[in-house]
Amino acid sequence: MANDAKKIRFAPNGGLFMAPAPGTTGSTTTLPTDVGDGKTAPVGYTALGYVDEGGVTITPSIETQPVNVWQSAVPVLYNVQSAAFQIKATLMEFNQLTTELFFGAKWVPVKDAEGADTGTYRLDLSSTPELSEISMVVDWSQKDMHYRCVIPRAMVSERGAIQLSRTEAGKFELTVDALDSNGGLGYVLTDDDVLDASSPNVTPPPPTTP
Repeated sequence: MANDAKKIRFAPNGGLFMAPAPGTTGSTTTLPTDVGDGKTAPVGYTALGYVDEGGVTITPSIETQPVNVWQSAVPVLYNVQSAAFQIKATLMEFNQLTTELFFGAKWVPVKDAEGADTGTYRLDLSSTPELSEISMVVDWSQKDMHYRCVIPRAMVSERGAIQLSRTEAGKFELTVDALDSNGGLGYVLTDDDVLDASSPNVTPPPPTTP
């Protein structure tokens, strides 16, 4: 039905979760196949904690090239040159997961001359950094309607600046881009009633196999 206010959605609740990408060395990550309860992290994933009030931005995009012909003043079709699926968020918590994800390196304990821990930790920034493959999940919900976006393979493609201020909390601004995963970029799960019963002749495309 057109003009149905009940179909307007907000995202007052949500979470951002990360795990090693399936197939990477030592990874036991299994991609989620259920929508979740809006509160619990998917099995094998770890929550990235608080995100700033701007929430999470999900951007699917494509670049196309028009195909022009002699017989028409307008393109007869468009050819896809590239596709992307991007997640952008600003993380608020300073912990091991968020700092290692942002800086692209691991914390290691500093030892004294006798090999004992000093209580200091060090993170070395490489001049030739290597990006890790990760899997990302974004959950959001409104009342009893839940949505879950899963990106099987991804890498951090952009980092923002950290501003240290007396009056504002430090933040980690991250952009994550999906990588190809068996011909797919990701998938979305929901228990919302999104199928239009008034249009029985519309057949949705088959879901991407995790």
